[in-house]
Amino acid sequence: MTDQIVAILIAVVLIAIAWKVLKGIVKTVALVVILAAVAIWVFGGMG
Repeated sequence: MTDQIVAILIAVVLIAIAWKVLKGIVKTVALVVILAAVAIWVFGGMG
């Protein structure tokens, strides 16, 4: 459970950084990659 909370917190920080620093399609790709990685980490660990 703690790992899931840590993963979500890291994702929020990475998304905030990507939102401020990146622009255009690069921002979109970065956000999708971050969200996909967190989803795999959080939901992949449950099975």
